[in-house]
Amino acid sequence: MFRKIAEFGKFRKIRNAAVRLRGARRQDAGMVTSEYAMGIIAAVAFAVVLYKVVSSGQVQAELQDIVKKALSARM
Repeated sequence: MFRKIAEFGKFRKIRNAAVRLRGARRQDAGMVTSEYAMGIIAAVAFAVVLYKVVSSGQVQAELQDIVKKALSARM
């Protein structure tokens, strides 16, 4: 009987350690609202820069040339 109690005590220590570890990982598991806002602002800024680059005359001409070559290629 005492052996079972000792084994249960070991199990409890392991379980408590796992619970503490899980709790420590959860403390910084996700982003808060301000981090979401900063992420969205950064993504929008990147999208604007990418749009400006792709819609510029020289890049647009190069992209059209690439598409024309791809469509006229023989297979």
